[in-house]
Amino acid sequence: MLRHEFQPGKLVAGLALTATAAVFAGDAGGLWEAPWAVAVPLVVGGLWVAGITAAVARGIRRRRGA
Repeated sequence: MLRHEFQPGKLVAGLALTATAAVFAGDAGGLWEAPWAVAVPLVVGGLWVAGITAAVARGIRRRRGA
């Protein structure tokens, strides 16, 4: 199997979207009530943090490669 580089931005984005899915799975299961507006800050905030993480990782890789 070919090795690939670790991309922390994709990891953070996946965790944010998984957290959003868990919130609405709990709502669907009757464990708690989650209004639809909860998804917006979770998804947008998670993608924003993922973008920052990806930018920092790219900056670190550029410095090491130079």
